[in-house]
Amino acid sequence: MRPFPAARVVFLALVLLGPAVVHAHAAELLSVRAVREDASPERVRETLTLAPDTLRLLVPGLPPDQGEDGSALQALRPQVEARIWNRLPLTANGAPCVLLTSSAAWDEGRGTVELRAAFTCPPGTLRQTFGVLDALPPGYRLIRAGGAGEGGFAGVDFADREHPTLVMEGRAGAVDGFSGWVGEGIRHILEGADHLLFLVAVLLVGGTFRRILLLVTSFTLAHSLTLAVTALGWWTLDARGTRWAEAAIAASILYMALENLLLRRHGHRAGLTFLFGLVHGLGFASVLGGYGLGTAVVPALLGFNLGVEVGQAVVVAFLVPVLRIVQRRPRLHSKVVRLSSICLAGVGLYWMVARAVG
Repeated sequence: MRPFPAARVVFLALVLLGPAVVHAHAAELLSVRAVREDASPERVRETLTLAPDTLRLLVPGLPPDQGEDGSALQALRPQVEARIWNRLPLTANGAPCVLLTSSAAWDEGRGTVELRAAFTCPPGTLRQTFGVLDALPPGYRLIRAGGAGEGGFAGVDFADREHPTLVMEGRAGAVDGFSGWVGEGIRHILEGADHLLFLVAVLLVGGTFRRILLLVTSFTLAHSLTLAVTALGWWTLDARGTRWAEAAIAASILYMALENLLLRRHGHRAGLTFLFGLVHGLGFASVLGGYGLGTAVVPALLGFNLGVEVGQAVVVAFLVPVLRIVQRRPRLHSKVVRLSSICLAGVGLYWMVARAVG
């Protein structure tokens, strides 16, 4: 019997995915927080939070080996103002605000860079256009976040290339903010190749519908638990911890693939899936961490997690019927499991080493 064509497709897809998605959780989100000072309402303080790699895309002169050093950031302050702050025009009732000062700081604990600026603004509703999104690859988004208890403007809004302007004060609509995070969760799981490949490795050996439901539920409960604990700040990961968590996510793919190749029985898989799901939850949490959500963290957490589950359900609903059809032909199923698991093991090993060494 000739090899099943779909197996060849899986092989090519996994080979291509390997080099392309080393850091599957590299943040494509920027966050901005604007605060009018109580003592001087005409003075507005703003903080733009972004990943170091994102800053390097916006400021090409940032040395790749010194981008996380505060002095290097300060030395490039004129370039940061020209390439970033000058492309973020802030207005109040249509009148332009004046940039007074700017600075940059490296947050080593969160693995992010904070760009801070102070403006003088006339009275009125603040609006800002985020022209920097045009300088970033498609898919980058910006969130306006704040916490009423912290003096920030409450609620969450999203901006992208097609809709680059945000009202910077007032509460975002609860439905808009929540649905935005649901969409973000769906997008993350569908583009999160490591999570999807882990699910493929877990479900590849097949089983009854009840068993598949148990495996998916174990994974869901586990990653929801660590996502909540981490996003709510009850347990935090620094940049080094996040790197090792992502290496562990890759290791989970490698381990499951090797089990598929070496073991005939997988009665323990539900418990193992739960343990690995705890690690995957840390990867989901890295998307939410470090973006200054303030009191909006709870709706963001609920919406994002719901989106992850919806996206995961769509993938499982597509994958399971295909696997069930293949499972009815034992010889074909054996070949698909073997070839796919070899590819999964190779991709998992590559990602694990690449992420561990940074």
